[in-house]
Amino acid sequence: MKIILSVIAVIIVLAIAFVTIVIANEGEDKAVDEYLASQPSPSPSVSPSPSPSEEPSPSPSVEPAYTGPVNPLTGLPADTEISNNRPFAIMINNIRVAQPQIGISKADIIYEILVEGGITRMMAVFQDVTGAGEIGSIRSARPYFVDIALGHDALYIHAGGSPDAYSKLASTDIFHLDGVNGRKQDIFFRDPARKATMGSVHSLVTTDELILKHVPTYNVALEHPSGYACNMTFSDSAAPAGSIAAQTITAHFSSSKTTTFTYSAESGTYDVSQYKAAYIDGNDQSKISVANVLILHTTINVISGDAEGRIDVDVTGSGTGAFFCGGKYEEITWSRKKSTDQFSFTLADGSELVFAKGKTYICIISNNDKIDIKE
Repeated sequence: MKIILSVIAVIIVLAIAFVTIVIANEGEDKAVDEYLASQPSPSPSVSPSPSPSEEPSPSPSVEPAYTGPVNPLTGLPADTEISNNRPFAIMINNIRVAQPQIGISKADIIYEILVEGGITRMMAVFQDVTGAGEIGSIRSARPYFVDIALGHDALYIHAGGSPDAYSKLASTDIFHLDGVNGRKQDIFFRDPARKATMGSVHSLVTTDELILKHVPTYNVALEHPSGYACNMTFSDSAAPAGSIAAQTITAHFSSSKTTTFTYSAESGTYDVSQYKAAYIDGNDQSKISVANVLILHTTINVISGDAEGRIDVDVTGSGTGAFFCGGKYEEITWSRKKSTDQFSFTLADGSELVFAKGKTYICIISNNDKIDIKE
């Protein structure tokens, strides 16, 4: 009986202790709840939405500076090293009946100058004739063209010439190939189609393949002598800054001959036209377009006593002119001290003219002839 009472007493003590602990815990929980209720409710925590994965912006690619061979007459990349090669200067017929010319679109520089009878003639300068195909028709020399070819240290190709031109050729050491009176005529032939439609006088042509095959066999230096360097400087941004707009330019050579240049903003070049039509290359019907146009003024006189009315064009000394590039123009000064010099061109402030990379067309007209410029 005592044992039973002892057990009951232990149970009662444990029960009292359990109740005491529960009551104490409830008091603590109530106190905690009251404390938390008295505090401001925290703003709900919002995790930022993960931003969609973005590809990192690629760094702008920078074209490495070109270090390969360059054509010294255009400033453009060349397939092979040609900068020390002597160029070919080829006389091109420009009478209306001889149109279209052929091979002309591959020329690096075209000079157009008045000859007798109010017509003009071209001299096309090729640093490399490769790919030109047939070139012509080829016509006769004039002394002022010979002078300019000398400045380029060029190999000169023509078909006959005026008395003064032959005197000039004889008095200089320029290498020339004459399709009429020369002994080395392997490069020349008369195009049958042109002969049938234009006449024999307008049919003499050559080809790039004939030139490249035969000229190296003529015991002539094909490279410039030591110390020679083309003096043309080129830039990707050569358009005259802050100068006057020049959308259309017309050079007047005579009362019957003009040449017009129309700027294309799309190509950044001037399209050439003459005889009221686009100036094209008959080989592939391509338009003649150039990056640079120069129109130079000089003294032009009819040679006294010349039965054909031939003229003298002064291409040494100095004179004024205009440079057209990128749809704009500015006045320039040209100079050549002697016939073996290259043309030098300077701006009004005396700085050197910088050309746009590409082909160049040079018109040489009388001091008395005008240039029409439309914005």
